[in-house]
Amino acid sequence: MPRAVYLLALGIFAMVTSEFVVAGLMPLMADGLNATIPEIGYLITAFAAAMAFGGPILTIALLKMRQKSALMVLFGIFLAGNVMAALAPDYRTMLVARVITGIASQAFFGVSISMCVRLTRPEIRGRAIAVALNGLMLGTLLGLPLSTVIGEHLGWRAAFWAITGLTVLAALATLVGVPRTEHAERAEHDSGADGSEEGGGLRQELRVFRSRRLWLTLTTSTFIIGATFSAFSYLNPILTEITGFSTGTVPLLLIAYGAATVIGNTVVGRLADRHTVPVLLTGLLLNLAFLAGFALLAQLSLAAVVLMTGIGLVGVTMNPALVTRVQRAGNARPLVNTVHSSFITLGIIIATSVGGPAIDAYGLRAPLWIGAALAALGLVTLLPDLKRLRDRRTTPAAPPAQATPTAPEDTTARVG
Repeated sequence: MPRAVYLLALGIFAMVTSEFVVAGLMPLMADGLNATIPEIGYLITAFAAAMAFGGPILTIALLKMRQKSALMVLFGIFLAGNVMAALAPDYRTMLVARVITGIASQAFFGVSISMCVRLTRPEIRGRAIAVALNGLMLGTLLGLPLSTVIGEHLGWRAAFWAITGLTVLAALATLVGVPRTEHAERAEHDSGADGSEEGGGLRQELRVFRSRRLWLTLTTSTFIIGATFSAFSYLNPILTEITGFSTGTVPLLLIAYGAATVIGNTVVGRLADRHTVPVLLTGLLLNLAFLAGFALLAQLSLAAVVLMTGIGLVGVTMNPALVTRVQRAGNARPLVNTVHSSFITLGIIIATSVGGPAIDAYGLRAPLWIGAALAALGLVTLLPDLKRLRDRRTTPAAPPAQATPTAPEDTTARVG
């Protein structure tokens, strides 16, 4: 695995930590900015919306740049937004800062995943994507609790300054340790596939989105991540108010959940290239079972812990397989990867926006049932690929051009 892939993961870790930091510092930020808790909650929504809708626009603006140069520009934009957040004198300034950092982080994800593809051999690309996305998993496992501890002991602004320092470190490491990919980009440029003026401009880059299969594939990602975040977003109140755990125990349980995501992401990364659709099918079926089981048995401590950990193992950890599937339906270039990240973020927005009203109407188990329903919809969107996979397995192999009587014909179908 090239060292550069781990450096890209460091950049993703810094940006995911910034994404989650507000969730851990809500009361402190509310006092510091003379805002209410719901208003601070809107900062999370604003960040997610900026990712979903602004990220692809910024990616389009950077299409003509070499990818390493684009990464450095994105680091600069993100740093500017994060410093603005650390210095924000009022709520409005903070809101603008969160929008800027959200847009930059989404575009960064797209360009980083595209670079992983260019930096690695085809047979390990799924693993490389998993390594890069471990930055996201570690942001949940380590970034959120560490930034929360810093904020509680040194003030919420210190948490943003710590993220600024981490981002500077990641930017310098990327500048020194990530090689340029001009050769691969030039090949795409010559074929008109990179969105350059000579190759057909933006119209060429957008042509891939005419594929209905690509849109269906993107929708699957929305449902899978939405199903997972329906549970994850409300784990704290579910575990305390239904299961009965103390507030001091919940952080330990969330660390266990985060550890499960790291393990699951690593396993899926090793299987994503050769068994993409079976991995997604298995993950969706298990997640559906875990979510429904959690909804039914949340009052039982042992069952709740096991089922919560199961959701961590097979939920957001499907990302390497999702990325591989999207790249096969479209391509591995930054715009497709960024739009894919936007569809993933859309799943988070759906989960959090529907979950709140559902709790008011039906109680704390409602988000778990919503997650189960989203997982079921994800299975429906997977059906065309399952049919295609079955057809490949049942279609006899074509006879060879010249039959060789001394060796039997190999009719084993290879399924990607």
